[in-house]
Amino acid sequence: MHLFVIFICSVIFGIETNNAATLKSSKNIDATAEYYKTLITGDTNKLSELNIFITNIPKGGDLHHHYSGSIYSETYLNWVAKNNYCVYREDNQTLKIQKYKIETRVSNLTDSAKALCITVGEIYLDNDFYRALLKRWSTIDYTNHYHEQLPPSKQFFDTFDYFGPISDSYYNEGLMLLKNTAISENVQYIETMLKSGPSISVTDELNVMLNSLNSKSNDSEIDIALTAYFNMVANDSNVNTIINNYVRMIGTSAAGINDDNFAIRFQSYVSRGNSPSQVFGSLFSAFSSAIRSDLIVGVNIVGPENGIVSMRDYTLHMKMFRFLKQRFPTVKLAMHAGELVLGLVPPEGLQFHIREAIEIAGASRIGHGIDIFYEHNAYELLEKMKQLNIVVEAVMSSNAFILGIENNAHPMLVYKAHGVPIVIATDDAGVSRSTL
Repeated sequence: MHLFVIFICSVIFGIETNNAATLKSSKNIDATAEYYKTLITGDTNKLSELNIFITNIPKGGDLHHHYSGSIYSETYLNWVAKNNYCVYREDNQTLKIQKYKIETRVSNLTDSAKALCITVGEIYLDNDFYRALLKRWSTIDYTNHYHEQLPPSKQFFDTFDYFGPISDSYYNEGLMLLKNTAISENVQYIETMLKSGPSISVTDELNVMLNSLNSKSNDSEIDIALTAYFNMVANDSNVNTIINNYVRMIGTSAAGINDDNFAIRFQSYVSRGNSPSQVFGSLFSAFSSAIRSDLIVGVNIVGPENGIVSMRDYTLHMKMFRFLKQRFPTVKLAMHAGELVLGLVPPEGLQFHIREAIEIAGASRIGHGIDIFYEHNAYELLEKMKQLNIVVEAVMSSNAFILGIENNAHPMLVYKAHGVPIVIATDDAGVSRSTL
């Protein structure tokens, strides 16, 4: 709570110095700040009044936002029902089906598989199954009572597999729902990660060349392989069509969303758990799309940072970003980096991710940034972040759930003390069952 209090104080007084021209008067600012102090001082915090106050203050933008993780499970079920899809009620390795996962190819199911896949109507008639499904599709009830539990990080990231089959079916409708929610929370801007940069097919020879790379490869080896790949796809008409279709999809998804009171923009992204060839191909698409659309304002990299491939190829990924940043210098980078804690990976794995995202890849914003305590020359890095105006996106709910980092253990206090810019964001409000 103390961490939250300190941050809100900084927001309020920051408004006074930076945005006074947009407010009615400095008198109103002073009165607001004074009222806020009354809510957080004394023997007990006035949490009920504080919630009302925080709900109503203008919040600006939500800058670290995953579309599919921001839609609530109940909405996904509505979409499943609308399409007459079904959800598996049990696991079956022989049939290769997974309990709680959505099935979209209902007409192709065998009788055995169909018998295990139930409609949304049937789900609503079985409250125990419905509650169990919500526990798998989100973090609901994870900490308030015991049930069969996965590790928090796996629980969180696995949710996307369950609703993944339906998540890309109603982009425009989903974005409108997110807009309406944002407006009700007094949020004026969302920058969301809607869909990854499309994959690209290249020759087997190129795939082998890139997939032979790793973080220990020297810069010359990496540059030769990436240049060969880049030269092949940069002028390929099929690749050009794929990227144009992706840009068109983004535009169609955003139709009717932007107005005088609200704006939405997008980040393209890649998944760090894929092979080097897949990552670079998708990354090329992401960068290329960003220079073709005013709606796409940046590129990111996502996925569990402690994964085997993620850790093995981390430096390689940063060098891929650097390579493409040199060729697309106007593209901005907001990168997941430092979403790690001691024990999740060996100590040496905590010492370089944030720095490499900034110094090698060229990131302008860092998502999470939790392991700053363990970075080599952390004080020097903090000063560099301050001087370069590198923003840290603090996502409090998912940091608390996935990593167990909250309150005074959160590095936001360190960033603030060293003058590093901070924003608070939701990350995956639908999964976390939270709001900004």
